[in-house]
Amino acid sequence: MEQALPLRGSPWVESPYIRSLMAGGLAGTTVDLTLFPLDTLKTRLQSSAGFLPSGGFSGIYRGVGSAVIGSAPGAALFFITYDSLTRHLLPARTTLYNAEGKPYLGQSDARNAAFVHMLAASAGEVAACAVRVPTEVVKQRAQARQHESSREALKFILDQRGSRGYLHVWKELYRGWSITIMREVPFTVIQFPLWEALKRWRVASRSSSSLASKTGSTQVSGLEGGLLGSVAGAVAAGITTPLDVLKTRMMLAKEKQPMLTMLSAVLRESGPRAFFAGIGPRVGWISVGGAIFLGSYQWASNVLGGVEEL
Repeated sequence: MEQALPLRGSPWVESPYIRSLMAGGLAGTTVDLTLFPLDTLKTRLQSSAGFLPSGGFSGIYRGVGSAVIGSAPGAALFFITYDSLTRHLLPARTTLYNAEGKPYLGQSDARNAAFVHMLAASAGEVAACAVRVPTEVVKQRAQARQHESSREALKFILDQRGSRGYLHVWKELYRGWSITIMREVPFTVIQFPLWEALKRWRVASRSSSSLASKTGSTQVSGLEGGLLGSVAGAVAAGITTPLDVLKTRMMLAKEKQPMLTMLSAVLRESGPRAFFAGIGPRVGWISVGGAIFLGSYQWASNVLGGVEEL
């Protein structure tokens, strides 16, 4: 199991905000760079132009520049918000103890904890989308070969300020904001409470072993956090694929369209099956991504002195 840094009094250990910032930034950058090729393939599968016209298997790192810039601040914003709300809201619950003196949650407390994690994760996603949406717009236009690179995609948007005004540029950068929120909030409302519940289950199942009795450990390791994160991510990804397809179509459209208009167009032109385009890569990508993202976050948080909330 990871050892916390022996730096008592250091802000890296004592400040939970810095811990969330550092661990979240590391997790976001690691997962986005590792899985960028799968993300590119998923975007091209969902593009209305089709997979091969959008680039097929060539240039799968096209648009990686925007991901590098946006990953760390987006993930850091999420975890600062998520961890802060969790810390402030969870202490109000009642902690019960089993015969061996190990803490666990009663049925009503488990429901309260799930609600807190849903609320905290939803707020975290809204905060993260302030960075994530412009990054996604630029990245996906490069991935779908609408532009040669992230830089060219961003330049094309910014150059419209002279002819169409700054408000138009703002709307272009945040195109798909509403559908992204509608996709990310349900996703995270499924993923994070499930991840937290699986971690509690893992600690509870370990509490009866002689090893746990000796160590008194109530913390999951980075590896355990990653494996449980993979399961939670796969479940959430499969359920929210239709929202992801709709978001991709809206971001790639030549002109901004209302969500309901795009929804009707997809149904009319491609049928309901179109809303599950790319579900295989998406579930696979997010399953592996959940392992890397939540595993690296758990590892970094443990190393920086994080204390597991049970």
